[in-house]
Amino acid sequence: MSTAPEVQAHGGSSHRAEAKMASTGTVTSKGTHYQARLPDEHGIIHWSEEEDATWQTLMERQLSLIQGRVCQEYLEGLERLALPIDHIPQLADVDKVLFEATGWQTAQVPALIPFDTFFELLANRRFPVATFIRTPEELDYLKEPDIFHEIFGHCPMLTNPAFAEFTATYGRLGLNAEPKDRVYLARLYWMTVEFGLVDTPQGRRIYGGGIISSPKETLHALSNTPVHQPFDALSALRTPYRIDILQPLYYVLDSLDALHDLSQCDIMALVEQARDMGLFEPRFPPKTETH
Repeated sequence: MSTAPEVQAHGGSSHRAEAKMASTGTVTSKGTHYQARLPDEHGIIHWSEEEDATWQTLMERQLSLIQGRVCQEYLEGLERLALPIDHIPQLADVDKVLFEATGWQTAQVPALIPFDTFFELLANRRFPVATFIRTPEELDYLKEPDIFHEIFGHCPMLTNPAFAEFTATYGRLGLNAEPKDRVYLARLYWMTVEFGLVDTPQGRRIYGGGIISSPKETLHALSNTPVHQPFDALSALRTPYRIDILQPLYYVLDSLDALHDLSQCDIMALVEQARDMGLFEPRFPPKTETH
């Protein structure tokens, strides 16, 4: 997300999504060269061998990195989802597990969607999943959130009640918020759902999907390079970020139950307070557009 009034499907960057149906079983979105695949009349998405091979490469690489680095709740969710290694899963299979666990389901979307759509889906416990996968040339980084980021990075955590409730609450707040307030909510999402850390009995662990789906960020987040600060919602709302760099700062929850507690707070009152206090100084080099 950014100061622009629209976000990517995962809440990452600012691009307007103007999806157009194509006759090739795909959806094209303005602002991206990726095309989302559409399901057939039986709800099945047909992926190419190259796309399945890309999924396998990403799965094998990340599975080897996350052990000992992600929280137990994520690992339990991953086990429940039983994601295939050698091919991209069908969303219906993911939905069965999520719905049974927390009442969530996925929603097939193009690569980029407007703010209103993003918040409305979350408010209704439907997690937007862009049905395309990155090319082999962009294995390490892409601006658009692809199906690997959404399914592997986020969906395991949606089996956790505290995380699931916070995400739905966030959607309801965002749906009713004014654009000036959505910018602040975007920062809260970034510092939790996307790039959050949590302290556990086993040590400090990752729960944010933006970290879990990135090999570089997975190693960086728990290294001695970035700053770790105890999570404070007001501080998170005031923290600028950039989407195109390794994060210089991560907020650390005492436990995932803190997300449940946060969902019960008056978050919009905190947004108003953050707006009055202003943003912290960025911890990253200047760029033409900051977030």
